[in-house]
Amino acid sequence: MSAKEPYQIARLPTQLYLISPLEVGGLFPDRLARALDAGPVAAFQFRVKGLDEHECARLAEPLQRLCNDRDVAFIVNDSISLAKRLGADGVHLGQDDGEVKDARERLGREAQIGVTCHDSRHFAMEAGEAGADYVAFGAFFPTTTKPVKHHATPDILEWWQTFFELPCVAIGGITPDNCKPLAEAGADFIAACGSVWNGDEAAQVRRFAEVLGIG
Repeated sequence: MSAKEPYQIARLPTQLYLISPLEVGGLFPDRLARALDAGPVAAFQFRVKGLDEHECARLAEPLQRLCNDRDVAFIVNDSISLAKRLGADGVHLGQDDGEVKDARERLGREAQIGVTCHDSRHFAMEAGEAGADYVAFGAFFPTTTKPVKHHATPDILEWWQTFFELPCVAIGGITPDNCKPLAEAGADFIAACGSVWNGDEAAQVRRFAEVLGIG
């Protein structure tokens, strides 16, 4: 991956990237529809844990339809095989969830492949060299969504945006109240989970859109 000349590429407005709660059955499809209809959402990541692939696929299918109907990218967390089974728009890989090269071979050239890079510039450059479509940095703030072992600061977004064209995602404890500095630092996407699903999802998406200027 080659670096760009600083500030050579004009940035688009920061977009919202929703991540599912772990519980996505029951009435969750209705909640997702409300969230997606409340304001611009670029992508939705399907993230569940501890279920077999058949059950994951069953839960994912209605959510994927909602995303497809609204032109929202449907991204599967962790599992290349589930992403392939569903014909998902892409997969998001943690550092221990598989290789970008394998995902590309199995999912095809059009798949969106993201990689968690924590607070590591080295991991991010490796992901870019391997052919990832975006890198994710975080956590930027305390979060109860998952255990936090790595703490990122806005300067990593500034550094990445200055030198690399590959989009970057900011993740971890982000709310409408604290997202603006991350957008200003260079986040192409703001990932949100608990801040949306722990309250009124439609109202929270509208607040994100207002703060990010994408309403």
